[in-house]
Amino acid sequence: MVLLAPSISALRKLIGVCEDYAASHRLMYNVKKTEYMVFGVAGKKSPNNVLPISLNGILLKKVTHFKYLGHYIADDLKDNMDIERERRALTVKANMLARRFARCTVEVKVTIFWAYCTPLYAGVLWASYTQVSLRAMRSQYNNDFRTLMRLPRFCSASAMFAEARVDSFMAVLRKRSASMLNRIRGSGNSLLKTIATVIPCEFGAVVVASATW
Repeated sequence: MVLLAPSISALRKLIGVCEDYAASHRLMYNVKKTEYMVFGVAGKKSPNNVLPISLNGILLKKVTHFKYLGHYIADDLKDNMDIERERRALTVKANMLARRFARCTVEVKVTIFWAYCTPLYAGVLWASYTQVSLRAMRSQYNNDFRTLMRLPRFCSASAMFAEARVDSFMAVLRKRSASMLNRIRGSGNSLLKTIATVIPCEFGAVVVASATW
């Protein structure tokens, strides 16, 4: 469950509503698993002098980042941590595929690479990051394909992808971002349509921020 509020006082009111609902329905929130995060302004980190927030009389822990539906959200709205998460996950998957399918044909390897390494979970939400993080992710994507196909480490990335008819890292990111934007624009939800038309992004993706408590 996630609560999103514009201020500490508003968040306290929302928590109060939850407390009343839980009490009237004989439910209990797990305070140990409940955290809150304060977003910074214009990409800056959140302030430290924040008034305490409690749930059922117990103070909650303030965090600088949290994982929501598998995607890391940071208080400075930077995506570097989530890019690193995806880079590590891609490494694990690629190494596993390289071991298990080492003797398969090129066609089979290309198919499994498409299926397991190109989804880039939550990649369409990346909008604020350092070039160092993105380059590391792109290099990992290229090296994992080389490893799976048993190609020389320093062979041309553009040539190997073109020969195998596989999208490069940037091509995958742009296609998935465009696909997400089209789905949002085609939605019947007026709020989603508004977000799709007013929020620019380098790859055409839309970022919807969340907070936890």
